[in-house]
Amino acid sequence: MCWSATADLVAGCGIAAVGAACVARVRSPGDLPLAALPLILGVHQVVESAVWRSGGGNGPAVTAWAVIALPLLAVWVPAGVLCASGPRVRRRLAVPLAVGLCTAAALAYALATRPVTAEIHGRTVGYALELAWAEPLVAGYLVATIGSLLLAGDRVLGLLGVLAAVGAVVCWALWRLEFVSTWCAFAAVCSVVLLAWVRGRTAPGPG
Repeated sequence: MCWSATADLVAGCGIAAVGAACVARVRSPGDLPLAALPLILGVHQVVESAVWRSGGGNGPAVTAWAVIALPLLAVWVPAGVLCASGPRVRRRLAVPLAVGLCTAAALAYALATRPVTAEIHGRTVGYALELAWAEPLVAGYLVATIGSLLLAGDRVLGLLGVLAAVGAVVCWALWRLEFVSTWCAFAAVCSVVLLAWVRGRTAPGPG
C-alpha cells in the first residue's frame, strides 16, 4: 500500500499494468472509462511515491495526488459505472453520479482556493485540506464511488463495491488522519478485480 516511496512505486506500476490490460481487452466503448480505473489508480500511486520522495509539503506532486483522489474519482467512478450499465439501471445510477458531480465541484473549489499539504506520518501519508463541510463531502464522496458500484447490478462490480466499503471502514478505524491516502491505496489494489469484469464482458457467450 502506501508504506514507502518504493512500495507505492512498485504497486503503482503493477496496478497500472493491470489497468493497461483491462483497457486493451475492452470491446465496448461504454466499458472503457471503468476499465481504465486501475490505470488511473496505478498512476495515482506512482504520484504518491513522488510525494514520499519530496518529503510531503505542498508541491506539484501533492496537488496532482489530491486532484486525482478527490474531484476526479468522485466523478469518474459513478460516470464509468453508468456508461457501462444497461438502460434498466441507469436511472438509479444517476443518483450517485449527481452526488459525485456536486461533491467534485465543492472539492475542486476547495483545491483551487486553499492549499493542500501532505505530511509523512511514519509509514503513512496524511493530507490536509481545509473543507467547510467535511463530513457531508466525505459522505457524498463515498456515496458516489462505493454507492455506484453497489447499485450497478453487476456481481463483479458489486464485489468491488463491498471491498471498497470494507476498506473504507478499516482505513477510517486505523488511520483517520491518513484515511484518504490509505483508502485510495486499498481501492487501487482492489481495482484489479476489474480485470475479471472486463474478461467477463469480452468472453463469448455459450453456443
